Amino acid sequence: MDSNKQKIGPADALKLLDGVRRLVAIKGKNVVEYDLVKDRPDDETLLKHLIGPTGNLRAPSIRVGDVFAVGFNEEMYQKILGVK
Repeated sequence: MDSNKQKIGPADALKLLDGVRRLVAIKGKNVVEYDLVKDRPDDETLLKHLIGPTGNLRAPSIRVGDVFAVGFNEEMYQKILGVK
């Protein structure tokens, strides 16, 4: 979906995590991973990683199977997508 046309706010961003086992939050070279099944952080912590300065879901965001990634790091995307 085009984030310029459809904005996703905090409540809807949390709904995107339904069925997700692992959240990968990327800011520059800093990568934070959460196991949402075994040790899910509180919503406030999740939203700090999901929501950008505009108050909407950070871009780019992608879901591959049960992994949700927000932010961009080429190496991490290759790992998530299974590209070598």
